[in-house]
Amino acid sequence: MSTRIKKSNRNKIKPRFTPLPTGPNGHVELLLIHSVENLGSQGEVVEVRRGYAYNYLLPQGLATFATDHHKRMVDKHKAKLQSMERARLAGLRELGAEIGKQSITIEARATNEGHLYGSVGAPEIAGALKNVEITVAPEQVKLEGPLKELGLYTVKIRLASEVEADLKVWVVPAAGQEIETAS
Repeated sequence: MSTRIKKSNRNKIKPRFTPLPTGPNGHVELLLIHSVENLGSQGEVVEVRRGYAYNYLLPQGLATFATDHHKRMVDKHKAKLQSMERARLAGLRELGAEIGKQSITIEARATNEGHLYGSVGAPEIAGALKNVEITVAPEQVKLEGPLKELGLYTVKIRLASEVEADLKVWVVPAAGQEIETAS
């Protein structure tokens, strides 16, 4: 008798995930709420793999199900969405212009030859910008490699796919540390 109950309960188990609408290629069809780099812009219907949809786009709130209702709502509000996107890009361009005017100084311990004991990376640059009340994520700081010597560097800050700014970064010896110069 107990085996029959278990078998009948097995049939009543709900699927772990709700099925998502699929597109013509068999992948999941989603409507982007926000622009996603290398995928599409806000309001576009895109087709992505199931794992990318479940593990990244949906939990981050970057996309929603591409139902007919959502598509109609986007078409109805497309002009408003475009004006919001233009305003966001204008704000990012202003921030980029402000970053371009900035020059930050990062102190680091170095040898007498000017080589750093460690290195200066994106988190240190983002932290130095935060000290001058400009907030950027370390992922937005684009370095060709860690900075390992004293000197002046020009670093790209990528605020959006269309907006980049150049920041001047001075890497100087730490306070109280003297670098011997050849006379």
